[in-house]
Amino acid sequence: MTINLDKIKIPDDWKQLLANEFLSPYFADIKSHYLNALANKEMIYPKPHQIFAAFALTPLSSLKVVILGQDPYHGSAMINGELTPQAMGLSFSVPRGMPIPPSLKNIYAELSQSLHITPPSHGDLSGWARQGVLLLNAILSVRANAPASHKHFGWEYFSDGVIRALSARKEHLVFMLWGNYAKKKAPLIDSSKHKIITAPHPSPLARGFVGSNVFVQANIYLQEHAQEPIAWESL
Repeated sequence: MTINLDKIKIPDDWKQLLANEFLSPYFADIKSHYLNALANKEMIYPKPHQIFAAFALTPLSSLKVVILGQDPYHGSAMINGELTPQAMGLSFSVPRGMPIPPSLKNIYAELSQSLHITPPSHGDLSGWARQGVLLLNAILSVRANAPASHKHFGWEYFSDGVIRALSARKEHLVFMLWGNYAKKKAPLIDSSKHKIITAPHPSPLARGFVGSNVFVQANIYLQEHAQEPIAWESL
């Protein structure tokens, strides 16, 4: 199957960095799985135009922080009379008007405790993305109401490739690895060039995320390397 890079809706700088990934046999398999799911009339989240939203909102030139999630949210809710997916192509983020998920509530609780930031009334993290925070899920699509249902597509080959490429081609990035799944990605990152910050997962089922100071640590590292810190309150 031919891959047309012009139709992959991410900025040119990301396309250039990830060209080998998009041209790989495994990415052709991902595309085939995805198109077959659409042909079978699966309800897929996020919406197709949002699958690469993390890249579209965060220019490679301004990238400072990578926050790795696992699987897109698989639920939905009514917003303004329309059934709206929770997933919007950004890890941990949900559209405005959507109830804030438990993990994101804990993320806000950590911001409140460590930086005295008043939690916003919404769960849209686009403001972080625009500041240079890549909100990357390891798996980029899911069938509605079926967690990890697209795990077999091969998305993890792609997200691992993203991490490797960023580690090799960039310097002084902060990689946030929360929970055991994310921590397994640490060997993909050159820790002599980048900062790896680990913590328990923010899920209420885990303990220890609130009080981990992950956002404080990130900004200290950025400032130590002559970069503007992230304004975590700007959402």
